[in-house]
Amino acid sequence: MSQEIAVAFVGAGGNAQGHMGRLAEIEGVSISAICDLDAERASSVAKQYGAADYTDYRRLLDEAQFDALYVCVPPFAHEDAEVLAARRGCHLFVEKPVVVDMDKGYEILEAIDNAGVLSCVGYQLRLLDSTQRARRYLATHTVAMVTAHRWGGLPGVPWWKVMAQSGGQLHEQTTHQVDLMRYLAGEIVEVYAHYSRRVMDDIEGMDIPDSQGALFKFLDGTIGMVATSPMMGQGGGANDLRFLVGDHVLSWGAGGNALDPDDDPEVTAAPVDTPSIDDAFMEAIRTGDGGHIPCSYRSGLQTSAVTLAANESARVGRPVEVPMI
Repeated sequence: MSQEIAVAFVGAGGNAQGHMGRLAEIEGVSISAICDLDAERASSVAKQYGAADYTDYRRLLDEAQFDALYVCVPPFAHEDAEVLAARRGCHLFVEKPVVVDMDKGYEILEAIDNAGVLSCVGYQLRLLDSTQRARRYLATHTVAMVTAHRWGGLPGVPWWKVMAQSGGQLHEQTTHQVDLMRYLAGEIVEVYAHYSRRVMDDIEGMDIPDSQGALFKFLDGTIGMVATSPMMGQGGGANDLRFLVGDHVLSWGAGGNALDPDDDPEVTAAPVDTPSIDDAFMEAIRTGDGGHIPCSYRSGLQTSAVTLAANESARVGRPVEVPMI
């Protein structure tokens, strides 16, 4: 594709506006239409980019002209925008997690496959230089165990506190760590999870657990563990991802990796800047080469399959097999 790439948005919140800002800096890319349920926000954001504004995504799909659609909505709000856009031949960028219901995810994936359009999910951490350095190192070593912690605060949006809408912290937020576990250590085939709510019972409208722990079994026998909680309301907490590799521990970090007890500059060198996920997606559309895309919808749905299996495991009190997509 040599002509200008027109991009439309369903959802105009903070996450979407971050993508808009980066897209606006890419030569040959324009934002043509923006939809949000909040009419004032849709209008205000659209004016910044000279775009048409909508409050009904079906009207946008019927009336606007665009080559790619960004769907940046809460997990529960994925309806049929992706399916309708794929059917009209538009490429799709979908923010994570892609669904709270696997049946909807399969429906969207089928539409993408049938249409032959490009798809990308917002797991931008895959593109980081530190991630690529860790990936090269781990490809030549046997990983015995992977652990992750995400102990942080409670986001301010009301839907995040509702299990049926967000899927809980493991699914909605700690999905980034789970996705990196998959990307760096391989596929997760079984999950055994336990959840509880120990200290956040007084928060109005909250039914998600405040403590979540899950044990992962990987296809090659690697063991993974993740612990996540949103109870750190005064700051602090933890955000880490570690790989036990023989007698070494590789600690991944967006700002750089650490290897203990020895060092390897190929792994731990200061990371260099890499293209944004929006740059990568636009380049894929421009060239028709999906190899530029760090995470397709299929792969993003696989990450959701892991965390939704964890939710099911916690509900039924036994290990649950993760479907391979």
